[in-house]
Order: sequence, then C-alpha cells, then structure tokens
Amino acid sequence: MSVTEDIVTQIHQLEDQRFDAAVKGDLETFGSLCDEELAYTHSNGVVDTREAYLRKCADGYYVYHRVDHPIDRVIVLREDTAVVVGQMNADITSNGVERQLKNNITAVWTRRPTGWKLISHASTPRNY
Repeated sequence: MSVTEDIVTQIHQLEDQRFDAAVKGDLETFGSLCDEELAYTHSNGVVDTREAYLRKCADGYYVYHRVDHPIDRVIVLREDTAVVVGQMNADITSNGVERQLKNNITAVWTRRPTGWKLISHASTPRNY
C-alpha cells in the first residue's frame, strides 16, 4: 500500500469516527479528533471554533440523531494534509428545531504530532 493509499484509508476511518461520535454524543472523542484551530462552518454560514462547537453540542444546541456521510474522494495534498469531498445527510435538532440536512461537505485534515486532526469543516446545502 502506498503512503497516499494509507492516508486515504486513515481519513475514511477518521470521518467514520467523527460522525459516529457526533451521533452518540461522544464529545470527548469528537473533540479529540479536532484541531485546536478548527473552523467549523455550518450550512447557514455560521462559523464555530472548536470550543464553541463543542459547547453548543454539550448544551444540546446541536443534537445529531442520524448521519449518513458518503465520501466522494479524499485528496492527499502532502503527507500531512488531506481534503475530503463528500456529503452529510443527517437528521438533527438545531436550537430545538428538527431538521433534515442534505449537504455537500468539504473537510480538511492535518497531521499533527498527536495524529490526524480535523482543522476545517464546511457544509453547503444541496438544493437539487
């Protein structure tokens, strides 16, 4: 297996872990996957830091009931940077309102001394 194939496999596993943690409400695991510099851009344009996003989840502002997250591709830019292009289809509660999300997402992972960390997530609604 090449270095690139190994990174792609790792990133697929990490994406599974982060969405699984979100649905389970396992903020410890979710937080451990996120870089301190995380920029989490929601489909409504709001951008949260790692701390703000985790606080909103802990306070019940965001509750994930189901997430399906097909990955279209993982682009390995270097041995320390990977970009995920895919979808996030989810049933969530956002600020007390039940919502169904059908979003395209882009996620950026960076390799830190402690392992791969999610540094950016951006969602765009699919209106088709």
